[in-house]
Amino acid sequence: MSELDNLQNADGTEENIKNVQPETPQETTSVTEENDEVLNEIDDSNAEDAEDEGNSERHNIEDKDYESLNLEQLVIEIERLVKNEKVQAIKKHVDAIKTEFDKQFSQQLDEKKEEFLSNGGNEIDFRYNSPLQRSFKDSYKDFRQRLNAHYKNIEQNHKQNLTNRLEIIEAIKALTEDAEDSMNTKYKKFKELQEQWKIAGPIPRDKYNNAWNSYHFNVERFYDLLHLDRDLRDKDFAHNLELKTKIIEQAEALANDENTNRAFRELQNLHKIWKEELGPVAREHREPIWDRFKEATKKINAKRQDYFKNLDKVYEQNLINKQAIITLIEEKANENITNHSGWQNKIKEIEALREEFFKAGKVPIKVNEATWTSFKEAVRGFNRKKNDFYKSLKKDQYDNLEKKLALIKIAEENKDSEDFQATTQLMKKIQGDWKRIGHVPRKDSDKIWKQFKSACNHYFDRIKEQRNAASAEEEVAYTEKQTLLAEVKNLALTGEQKTDLATIKEQINSWKTIGRVPRNKRQIESDFNDALDGLFKSLDLNKTEAELIKFENKLDQLTSGDDTKALDNERFYIQKKVDEIKGEINQLENNLQFFSNVKSDNPLVKDVHKNIKKHKDSLVLWTTKLKKIKSLY
Repeated sequence: MSELDNLQNADGTEENIKNVQPETPQETTSVTEENDEVLNEIDDSNAEDAEDEGNSERHNIEDKDYESLNLEQLVIEIERLVKNEKVQAIKKHVDAIKTEFDKQFSQQLDEKKEEFLSNGGNEIDFRYNSPLQRSFKDSYKDFRQRLNAHYKNIEQNHKQNLTNRLEIIEAIKALTEDAEDSMNTKYKKFKELQEQWKIAGPIPRDKYNNAWNSYHFNVERFYDLLHLDRDLRDKDFAHNLELKTKIIEQAEALANDENTNRAFRELQNLHKIWKEELGPVAREHREPIWDRFKEATKKINAKRQDYFKNLDKVYEQNLINKQAIITLIEEKANENITNHSGWQNKIKEIEALREEFFKAGKVPIKVNEATWTSFKEAVRGFNRKKNDFYKSLKKDQYDNLEKKLALIKIAEENKDSEDFQATTQLMKKIQGDWKRIGHVPRKDSDKIWKQFKSACNHYFDRIKEQRNAASAEEEVAYTEKQTLLAEVKNLALTGEQKTDLATIKEQINSWKTIGRVPRNKRQIESDFNDALDGLFKSLDLNKTEAELIKFENKLDQLTSGDDTKALDNERFYIQKKVDEIKGEINQLENNLQFFSNVKSDNPLVKDVHKNIKKHKDSLVLWTTKLKKIKSLY
């Protein structure tokens, strides 16, 4: 049994101070069971405050809903508290942050492990390092070290303060028993002891209430058992009554405060002042003022209980919201997603739902663990399906890798080819194939793309160099053809058809040997044909023969380069002309059937026959052209 458990009364008898009442028995025992509970709560909280004289600041730290914070925000919050607040004031907050951080990090760790295993990893090889976890551990370690140092530092102070307070109690007892000093001297010493009690410092929490009871018991004995000067005693009682009445009025005002938590904290402080700083009042006032103080306490507590009931409703709504989020995650996990972009969008949606879940607030404590477990299972279900998809996707990616490696081989084998016409088509084809193949494993993607791009660029750079060289040659050819065109335009014919035709063909051959001109200057070819038309006309040359000579020259121009499209277009045009002429001939021959009873010398009939002959002559020309161009394929 400790020193505080049994202290001697003035007459030498022992009385258990746990049953000692500070002012009247009614002040601590004549209360309802409901009020006992709230008074005990206030006493316990004030006892906790008494253990650390600086911890009133504990109430100034904002209570946050740590469940609504993500891992990064939790780390920022613990770092802020450890850096800026007194270590003894933040324990409750740090413990709540650690609980939430451990919970969220555990889920993240499970997700990373599942992903690692789904990618073919061995469980024994799994490692996961998180900068956030390291930062959190550093802050928490700093907190624990500071807290331990704080506890060690105050332990000795608490013991010494307890000894000092016990000595003050004994000194008050001694004043009661001392018969030598005058009343005024005793009263002066008593007031000095009261002041010493106020500044005696914090003591262990488990000793607080017993020490307080013992102190007030002996204070009351000092007033009640000694024959004090009545005026002095009454003056002191009146002063204490005035102060306690003000305390009561403050408590009654707090009952109207809408902020129930703040009101209850202030009520705790008022109880602390009532106990620790104010002395007794006259016996006739002790029970009434205590009952009045209790009534105000009861009202504040009733509002507080209503607040918690409403809070329970909020928690129930939070539970409904969280269950809805869990259901939504489960539904999304069951959706049939078949491509990478779809999964990336779904991952973002799930991450948003996770954030929403954490911000949804607290749920009733009885279902907290079950709700958290359901949430984790829903997210795990989604992650397993996601991991299965990417596992199968990786197989497809390795197949794609093989296909793209084959294209690289083709590109590298043909990058130095001299057959530009065929190779260009091949290179364009494999470039298209590359785009259609799809993704490869990320670790190979850049490497093989650089290989493929390098081979293709090598080939097309060679074409570019060739074209640049050809451009210079074409400019020279254009200059030469300008000179030759001028000569043809000024060519003087002899009048001998055979000789002049040989001269014209010689000019045509010279023209052919010069080569191609730049694309934007090919009008010179039409100008040359126009000059030839003039020469052929002066020779009175057969039109078909003249046309074929010019056509031979045109074919040489079309086949001198690598532009197969131009040759194809020319063939298509000639074929179309042949078909149109045949159609015209058929139409004219059908029209003759309408003139079956008309004489052949009829002007209309003669005109139709003339047109048919004209078209047939034209058909011979175009058919000959078609045969010549077909022979080139």
